[in-house]
Order: sequence, then structure tokens, then C-alpha cells
Amino acid sequence: MKELFVPRKLRRGDTVAFISISGGRAGDEDMLPRYETGKRRFEEIYGVHVIETPHALKGSKYLYEHPEKRAEDLMWALQNPDVKGIICNQGGDDSYRVLPYIDTEIIHDNPKVFMGFSDIATWMAVFAYAGVRAFYGPTVLTPIAQPGALDEYTEKAIRKTLFESAVIGKVACSERYTPIEWRDIKPKKIKWTKNDGYLVLQGQGIRRGRIFCLCGGPLRQIMGTKFFPKPEFFEDAFVALEHGAPYGSHLAGLHDLRAFAAAGVFDKAAGIITGKLDQESRNTIQKVINQEAHREDMIIFENVDFVHHTPMTVLPMGALCEVNCEEATFSILESGVTD
Repeated sequence: MKELFVPRKLRRGDTVAFISISGGRAGDEDMLPRYETGKRRFEEIYGVHVIETPHALKGSKYLYEHPEKRAEDLMWALQNPDVKGIICNQGGDDSYRVLPYIDTEIIHDNPKVFMGFSDIATWMAVFAYAGVRAFYGPTVLTPIAQPGALDEYTEKAIRKTLFESAVIGKVACSERYTPIEWRDIKPKKIKWTKNDGYLVLQGQGIRRGRIFCLCGGPLRQIMGTKFFPKPEFFEDAFVALEHGAPYGSHLAGLHDLRAFAAAGVFDKAAGIITGKLDQESRNTIQKVINQEAHREDMIIFENVDFVHHTPMTVLPMGALCEVNCEEATFSILESGVTD
């Protein structure tokens, strides 16, 4: 994988822009209170000043009808010298419609922290194409604005990855997790499940490689464009794979895997990192990797907290990571940001 430019860290007092680059729910009347909760919480916890990009709160209908305005917002935030970082309000399902309106030279020339997940996986690829590290992690509406409070695991992951320039080191598995909660409910009504820890589905020894996230549905939408990475991009990489996401479908997961295999993603990759899987998903991944891609040697490491649940860690694209199969540990051997 080519080396990506690493943006500067965020600091207390910085201005951070919240953007609706994919879905526009943050601006819908029923979701505005949740958005305001996330904005206030982010400012209070990290000591930053949050502003909205010009069209961030125009609502779902407007932003669906005007993908060019979403592109304008990204270009505006990148070129605004007062803005030091950009956080996505949510994921969605049609970032590909924004791509004709962006200028990757502006991304290249104005490297800044940019974070989101789900459909924002598209933008991980776009930023990589421009040569800049982006961050696969929490969005404003979830989990930053989750009911009650931002959980400690997610809070620390954001701080360590985006606000500190020290090596990230070992990434612990969360002690408990819960599905994304969109309802406005009391925290005590949220059902948490005890986490079982990391699982080495296959592989042995210790392996290092640079990390890159693929969320199936969004990345399949940009196959055939210049933004989908070529096979050589994934050489010795750890592919952080959201299996079946965001659709939660075993069949979609199978199709994702086969599409990525056909595109050469797994040919020379070091391994795969996944979130929590059920047994059918484990069987599907091993079937495609071992019997169809013929990569029985590939490490498959399960239950890293970068997927569609709470809490979430933050994965810096292109960062060198290490999977220790003997001790079942996952480490990021670089800082997420620079001074």
C-alpha cells in the first residue's frame, strides 16, 4: 500500500466542521435534537468549536436532490483555513453520486482529519486516491449522540487517534456492545451484551500490514471508477471488512466477498479484520477466502470494534498494524495524526 499523508492532530480550541456528505438526516426536524446533542457533547468533551458546513442541515430531501451541494461542503471545509477537522454527521447509501463534483487536488493540498463510517467508506477510498489518510470511525448521530452519554471506550478512541500524536498501540476489545440505538430512550433501557474478546478465525504467528476499510455495499458502488483501489494497493494490507454491512444480509455479504475477490483485493493481502460475526458469516468468509480466493494462509481476525455497533474504535487508513495470532491481540503501530 502506498504511504498516505498523515494530517495534523486536533487540539482544544480548534474549529471542527460537521458535514452531511452522505445521508441528510441530521437536518430533518425529528433528528435535529439528536444532532444538537452530538454537537454539544463533542464540544464539551474535546474542547473544540463545532460549525456546520453550509448545507449540512438542509435535510434528507434537499441533500438527496443536490449531491453537488454535498461536494461543495467538503471543498468548502477543506479550503477553509479556520477548519482543522471534518466529522461526518452520519453514513447513508449514495456517496458515489457526489464523486463527479469533487476535486481530489483540493483533498491532496488541504489534508485534514476526516472521520466517518458505513457509506463513508467511499470517502476512505477517495482520500486514499488523493494520497491522504482518512479515519474510519464514529459519526455525530451515532455513536457520538447515542442516548445518555458517549461511552468511555469510544471517547478514548477518538481522543487517542485524533487528538494525540503518540503511537496508538494495543487496541483492546470492548467489554460490552449494543446495536446502534436510534430511538430516544433512557440509557437504562439499552441492552448491552458482554463481549467475548478477539477471535482468531484462522492464521498463525505475528503479521504486520497497513490497514484499509472496506464496507461492502458502498465500495461495490464505486467499483469500476478510478477511486476503487487497484489490487497492488492491498499488497500486505489488513483489510478491515464490514461483512454484509450496512444491510445485515448474509447474501449481500457473500456477494461483497466475491466482488472483492474478483477485483484482486485478497490476492496479496496480509489478512482480514472483521467485527463480531455469526457462524454463517464465518463460514461464508472462510469459504470465499480459502476455496475461491485460495488464501488458506490468510489471517482472519474477528471482533474489532469498527463496525455498526456501539462502542466504536477509530481506524486510521494506511496505518501500520499488527495482528498477533498467538496472543489474539490487535495493535496499531503508528500515531493516527502528527503534531
